[in-house]
Formats: sequence, structure tokens, C-alpha cells
Amino acid sequence: MSKKNSWLPVLSLFILTLFLSACSSLTGSTPPAATPEPQKVNVFGTAANHVHAMLALPNDVLVLATHYGLYRSSNEGKSWTGPDQSISNMMTSSLTSSLKDQQHVYVLAEHSLSSQTGVIGLYASADGGKSWQLASKAADTGKMYTIVAGNRSADEVYAYVPTKGANGFVVSQDGGKHFTSPGALPFGRILGILPLPGKPGQLLVYSNDGAARTSDGGAHWEQLKSFDSAVYNMTTSGPGAPIYASGDQGILSSQDGGKSFKLVYTDARYSALTSAPGQPDLIYGKTGRMIYKSIDGGKSWKSLPQIKGNLENLVPDPQRASRLFLSLSYPSEVYQFDQQDAAWSSLTPKS
Repeated sequence: MSKKNSWLPVLSLFILTLFLSACSSLTGSTPPAATPEPQKVNVFGTAANHVHAMLALPNDVLVLATHYGLYRSSNEGKSWTGPDQSISNMMTSSLTSSLKDQQHVYVLAEHSLSSQTGVIGLYASADGGKSWQLASKAADTGKMYTIVAGNRSADEVYAYVPTKGANGFVVSQDGGKHFTSPGALPFGRILGILPLPGKPGQLLVYSNDGAARTSDGGAHWEQLKSFDSAVYNMTTSGPGAPIYASGDQGILSSQDGGKSFKLVYTDARYSALTSAPGQPDLIYGKTGRMIYKSIDGGKSWKSLPQIKGNLENLVPDPQRASRLFLSLSYPSEVYQFDQQDAAWSSLTPKS
């Protein structure tokens, strides 16, 4: 080796020593701090969890569909189980129970995390949400936006598949295993479906373009002239009861099974309406921050005590009209309101 290059081995050894020293500083006893796992804030998980749907069933059963799994209480919310192992912690939405048998319950499930491996689709329960079975895969039916139990049998389910456009209204008569399209909708997209209690095959759909009615399970539709703009929500308390709608026009009511609607209140635009079973003139309206009550069929409204949080789902107790359940999001929480106490109380255990 020439003298002019004799310094190269020394330089190479010096660089290697620096490199190894740097690696040892990264792999020694004090590694970089890892990103901490999100902490649970209550029985429903972390503060990031939020509610998509809620059901109140007979015998003090509550079912909650959240972004990270399905939860159930069998004792008025005193304690909860979940997320349900059959569905794991997949995102659940669009809970519905049959008008013919409330023990028949349906829910949609899909992935909310890239690590999830559960099957995306429609799940069914015949025991009020105690156990669940996959009824149909989204890969076979198309991805459903909303599901509603039908009014002809406990195994009837209506659904809406947005990718199918006007033919996206589909129906199953075997508990969600198979779906067919009975006929084209008058709209390209809809926001919701309301089967009429005690009126087999009679339904209403509502959309940004108004509402429509069918008397033959969706084979033929008649667009309602009562609406000239968006309808956000519809509700009714039972067979033969008035049907209420909230939309751009205000609050409307139908006394003829949804054939026509009359404007009854113009000073509110509620994002959701809820009826109390067996109380035809009692309805609740919800905004993002407040809940209102009407006892005269929507003609006048009074606010309920304000509760802090992001208000999501509002459902009445099916056996006690004076009690109302409310879900909150970020984090997920459940509250109840009793008319006698005129106050909200928490149904959310810490763990």
C-alpha cells in the first residue's frame, strides 16, 4: 500500500466506530417512546367510539350499535356486555327489530379498522340480540345503507343499496338471506324507510326529493304531492296512529296512513323524530344539541332539560311511554329521561 493512501483504513475504522455508536444509542436500554394505546373511558371503550343506532326492546333490553362493536344490556342499562363476539369490534349500524316479533333483530356490520377480518354484511338475531348469525354477505347483496324490519312477517327485511340507484330498494322474506328488487323507486337515492304498523306491504320512503308511498311492498310507488323538498325523518307510534315527518317545510302530519300530509308546525327543522308507542299525540324532536317534546301532535313544542354532549339516537321505552333513552357520542354514553322526574340519569357504567 502506498503511503499516500495509508490514512484510508484509519478513516474507515473511525466512520464504522461512529456508525456502531449511533446504532447502540438507538437499540440500548432507553428506546424511543412508543405511541400509547388509547385508554378506555367507560364500558363502551375509548373516547373515539360513537353510536350509530340504538334499540329499546321489551323486558328492559337495550342494544347499542357503535363504531367499534355491538353492546347489550338486559337490565335497563345497569350493566352491559360487548362488544359481541360474533361480530367482534366491527362497525355496526342500522339496528332494527321486527314489528311482528321484537325478538327478531337485524344489524349491519362492516370494517372500521384495516386489521379487522370479520365478514361484512347483515347479521340477524332471533333472541333479542343475545346471539347473532351472519344472514348475508355484502359481497353478495351489495353494501346496504339502511335496513328496516318489514310488516308482513318476522322474517321480512327491507334494505337500501345506494350503488343500485332507483333499483336499490330490496326486500328479503327469509330473514335477510336473499334479497330481490320488487320495483324501481321514484328517486335515485333515499334517506330512510318506514313500514306502516298493521298495514302489511304498505311503506313510505323519504329523500332529499320528497317522499313516496307503496301499498304492494315496493312493486309500485306513488310520489306524495304534500312534499316539495327534503324529508329528513318519519315516525309513527303504532297501527292507525298519525304519521309525522320532519323536513325542509317543517313538521307535517298524516291522518290517512301516509296518503297525504298536512303542515302543522313551521318553526322547527328536527333532524330526527321519535314516537312513543301507544301515545299517538306524543312525539320528540332532536337537534344536535337539544331535544323537544310535543303532546299535541306536533302543533307546539317544549324543550327537555339540556344534556351536554353530542346527541345521537333517541328511542322510547316500548313498555313505558314516560321513559326515553338517549345515546351520546365521543365518547359513547347512554342516558334515560323519565317524565315523572323530569331529569336525565346516566346508564353508562365506567367499566
